Amino acid sequence: MNHAGSSEVRTNRQMHRNIREDRIYIDGNTARKLQSIPVNRNRMQNDQIRRQQVKRQHRVAPMNLGYVFFMMLATLVVCVVLIGYVELQADITNRINHISKLESQLNDLKLANDEEYTKIMSSVDLEEIKRIAIEELGMKYAKDGQVITYSGEGNDYVRQYKEIP
Repeated sequence: MNHAGSSEVRTNRQMHRNIREDRIYIDGNTARKLQSIPVNRNRMQNDQIRRQQVKRQHRVAPMNLGYVFFMMLATLVVCVVLIGYVELQADITNRINHISKLESQLNDLKLANDEEYTKIMSSVDLEEIKRIAIEELGMKYAKDGQVITYSGEGNDYVRQYKEIP
């Protein structure tokens, strides 16, 4: 092939082969006779016919009793699994609702308990308790020598060696 302004020239030995459709021809700087390679068209047609037959066989595959039984069994298994899944979801939802109700009751009971505790603590008159303890029961405040402090480091109990008077 010579292009305008190109100094490249192909010789007979520098031939370029092009493949078009089912023919092979040689392109060079000299014109040659077209050489075609005989193609076995019968083989290509046979291959196409075989492919079409295989496609038809796949499309028209008969459904025998084993295949129908397997498909019914698979459908049944899928249905059972889905029903179990839906039941589990419903059970979880019911449990979450029940837990929410119990938490609400717990909060209500805590509020009621706190209110009762506040009422009780506000109704207690500490001065009246002090008066009854001192006058009626004869209790007195502790003096300086009567209070003994101890450190309970490492022990969970106190040992008593003498009777307390």
